[in-house]
Amino acid sequence: MRNVALKTTSTNKVANRQVISDTLLELGKKDKDILVLTSDSRGSASMVQFGKELPDQIVEVGIAEQNIVGMASGLAHAGKKPFVASPACFLSMRSIEQIKVDVAYSQTNVKLIGVSGGVSYGALGMSHHSVQDLAVTRAIPGLDVMMPADRHEAKKMIEALVDYDRPVYVRIGRNPVEDSYLSDDYEFEIGKAVTMKEGTDLTIVASGETVRIALDTAEALEQDGINCRVINIHTIKPLDEVAIIKAAMETGKIITIEEHSIYGGLGAAVAEVVTQNHPVPMKILGIPDEPAIAGTTGQVFDHYGLSVENVKKVAGQLLAAN
Repeated sequence: MRNVALKTTSTNKVANRQVISDTLLELGKKDKDILVLTSDSRGSASMVQFGKELPDQIVEVGIAEQNIVGMASGLAHAGKKPFVASPACFLSMRSIEQIKVDVAYSQTNVKLIGVSGGVSYGALGMSHHSVQDLAVTRAIPGLDVMMPADRHEAKKMIEALVDYDRPVYVRIGRNPVEDSYLSDDYEFEIGKAVTMKEGTDLTIVASGETVRIALDTAEALEQDGINCRVINIHTIKPLDEVAIIKAAMETGKIITIEEHSIYGGLGAAVAEVVTQNHPVPMKILGIPDEPAIAGTTGQVFDHYGLSVENVKKVAGQLLAAN
């Protein structure tokens, strides 16, 4: 577990998808085995510039998500390092059999980048929301699952994945998100949680874009004299069980926040560890068992209580129940 107590008030205007594209472009100029495959998603994945500068290292498959995964697997068998950049809602659902068999079961070195994940497609609603992908992908043997908190972590994650010889599903959002880190000058390790803030009264566990909500909630709770630990789980599988058990033992209560269904995602993963090792009161905050509403990310988050105000309220209820 890494200890990082960072706060920032900066407003980020660069989306994770752009950072990933820029990072792959920089690395791809040095390593010709790095390939990007898109499914009529070059624009939505921010891979336009990559294609212009490295036209021989990008493959446009068209709207054929099942094919793109199979092709990436074949390229990996040939010694290439393929990165598939496709909308998360389609990549994780339409091609899940190919992900299970061609990628995970075959242990091919394919990196699957699910872009515009969660509810970031906004007004397009249920058909384009991707709030079941973590549940599906983390249940597949041999497939790692990750989600960066901000642009700094997205860069670190891609740099680590280029030479990481395992299949991985990475989910990112569509829009810029406020920084959770001041810079990328910190140690990133696959499978190791990052303690963003130490605390002893309770722990908030978050992943992806909800990490910023967790940090802001902890700051608000601190003004009320509540010392809240914040853990960023950027690698949902393999999960840092040590960090979770330590938090359960030392803080006694846990809240999880996720841009995902309350079933099978981050909260479920944390609960599986807690209940089998050191049971403590928990609350899982996410999308309930219903088609998520259409709206901007902020509107959807507010509707389902993924906000500082609601998380703070839930924390108060957990502490009062002691």
